[in-house]
Amino acid sequence: MNTRILKHSLVLALPAFLNGCGYWDAREAHRAQYEMAGMSSFDLQSCAGAPSSTSKLNDTTQVWQYNISRSFPAMQDNGFFPVGSAIKIYQSFFGGAGSSCKMFVRMDHDRVSEVHYAGDDDGYIGVDGVCSMITRGCARQRESTMHRAPGIFPFGPISAFHSAPTPPQSTTATYSDQSSKYVPNFDGDPTKPLIRPASPTK
Repeated sequence: MNTRILKHSLVLALPAFLNGCGYWDAREAHRAQYEMAGMSSFDLQSCAGAPSSTSKLNDTTQVWQYNISRSFPAMQDNGFFPVGSAIKIYQSFFGGAGSSCKMFVRMDHDRVSEVHYAGDDDGYIGVDGVCSMITRGCARQRESTMHRAPGIFPFGPISAFHSAPTPPQSTTATYSDQSSKYVPNFDGDPTKPLIRPASPTK
């Protein structure tokens, strides 16, 4: 009987444990990468706010950057439970407890075409969990130009441990006038430059 109660208690405690370790935040950050693709710039700013900075690539393409950071109180040891030391040991082996995120959004013709994350943004379980703080407003109050990720948990393309697949990008959002005329050549010839003029099309 006691064993059964213990098993039930562990099952009930698992969601709270995963939440404290960043698992659900990581899933939400990766879900946002999928669901925000196609959003209009107005809807993105309505739920995520104005970007911290923008970079214009050409007349139809921009990269918007969002930044966020958080701080943690230092955990101290006491006479019975060396909590602080245990956390430091865990972090030295497995990482986690990220404190900042940079979200880069490619805007193609005033719509979101892809979302990338960077920075010290991982939780104890999963990756990019800190970035859910940027996308939370869009996740909790969806905009009309967002779409839903397919599949039902735990199935579908959303994972806590890797980003959503990058959608195919238009030619104008990928290449500048110069890069469209030059291509990489991975033929392994050390005497020739990697970037070479593209072969003329017939």
